[in-house]
Amino acid sequence: MLVVDKITKRFPGVLALEDVSLTIEAGKITALIGENGAGKSTLMKVLSGIYQDYDGQVIFKGQTVRFSSPKDAQEQGIAIIHQELNLIPYLSIMENIFLGRELITQYGTLDKRKMKMRTQELLDKLKLSVKPETLVASLKVGQQQVVEIAKALLTESEVIIMDEPTSAITESEVEVLFEIIDDLKKQSKAIVYVSHKLDELFRIVDHYVVLRDGKSIESGNMKGITQDVLIQKMVGRSIQVMRKEACEKRADNLLTVKRLFLKHPVRAKEDLLKNITFSVQKGEIVGIFGLMGAGRTELLETIFGLHPFVSKSEIHIENTRIIINSPSDAIKAGLALVPEDRKKDGLVLGMDVKTNICLTTLPDLEERGFLSELKESLLSKKYISELKIKTSSPYQQAKNLSGGNQQKIVLAKWLATKPKLLLLDEPTRGIDIHAKSEIYKLILSLADAGLGIVIVSSELPEILAVSDRILVMAEGAITAEFSAKEATEDSILKAAIPKSVYENQL
Repeated sequence: MLVVDKITKRFPGVLALEDVSLTIEAGKITALIGENGAGKSTLMKVLSGIYQDYDGQVIFKGQTVRFSSPKDAQEQGIAIIHQELNLIPYLSIMENIFLGRELITQYGTLDKRKMKMRTQELLDKLKLSVKPETLVASLKVGQQQVVEIAKALLTESEVIIMDEPTSAITESEVEVLFEIIDDLKKQSKAIVYVSHKLDELFRIVDHYVVLRDGKSIESGNMKGITQDVLIQKMVGRSIQVMRKEACEKRADNLLTVKRLFLKHPVRAKEDLLKNITFSVQKGEIVGIFGLMGAGRTELLETIFGLHPFVSKSEIHIENTRIIINSPSDAIKAGLALVPEDRKKDGLVLGMDVKTNICLTTLPDLEERGFLSELKESLLSKKYISELKIKTSSPYQQAKNLSGGNQQKIVLAKWLATKPKLLLLDEPTRGIDIHAKSEIYKLILSLADAGLGIVIVSSELPEILAVSDRILVMAEGAITAEFSAKEATEDSILKAAIPKSVYENQL
């Protein structure tokens, strides 16, 4: 169906792809695997018409093609689901799905009725219970990912590229997606699947292609391959994923949250977060797990002062009560928040790596009222080295880095403030296993140095790997608490299922 022949793609100062070759078959799922920065997303953008300037050939159904735009690629039969969301926030779900391919009535006006019906069909198929008229800005990241999938399913594409399609969706949504992928496979569609979740690959993938440092290293059949072998092929060496060693309970209280409430943004008489109370000790890592919509992200945002007028709580830092009415108040108190959506909330993508790292500490980098280029350079180089950020120079724009390296910049920016408490919301979303291992090591070393850490993750193995204590949330409340020793996947999942759902299943 699709042949890539010796593709080379250069950016200023970076050779992103070098002589990459691979074959995609009809009716098969081909996994494209590799570390962050290996060139996977760049190759996907070449295949989907986003990048037109490259050396080599793309052969689609026996014909050499060079797409002039993503729309050109779509019209010829290649669709892509992006890792980084490509939606317009202040348009509705329907308007996003039909953007550039609107249905027109015989009178030349928009056929909103047909578009709404088709959108509803797609949302029902993906089991997303929101209305087609809903603004994308009001959706959480996981729901937006489902809309991206709906966009790709609208066109009758012959090749569907899925770049980290499950990075922010729940287990039930993953199962729905896999059913859809299976249906597409039966229709002889060719699917290119990019994911760092190796367990997914063994469930659905037929073939694999390994990229390393911008080169195609190896390809083969998934049958008979083990996870350890696959990791070695990806990184060229074996990787040991860090696991948290059990630590003794400390008596040094760092953060205490009492009776935290947050008003529901739509239902005025209801609370989104209800009577939440918990604490974090110095050097302790507290994991928070919950299904999509449980209120995990809103909890971290409220603690960080993002919802001051619709929330109430009593917060103590080191046994001293503090009032947090803004992120500025939170930063002064020693808090730092690494947000769920690094592209929208964590980075200024048009700025370079150095500037992004230095944004949180500008007053400390002044010299006689002016920013010191030397201080900025020393600070950025320190964190580029410590966090192993893969960049050609501190002056490379953040938008040109891989997702994993972008996430490291966000971490660096907040570590530069020397916080007492680090709030991490999905810190390894869309990051490969090697980069995950590096971030786990960093989290554990920060905890060993006395930093308190609260980590929200939708990946149970991650929560179990790094946490001293695990809090489970459902429907805006804490439903269970486990020590690292007593926590199991089954017990955590049972506590995370809303009561209404669990009772219906019984």
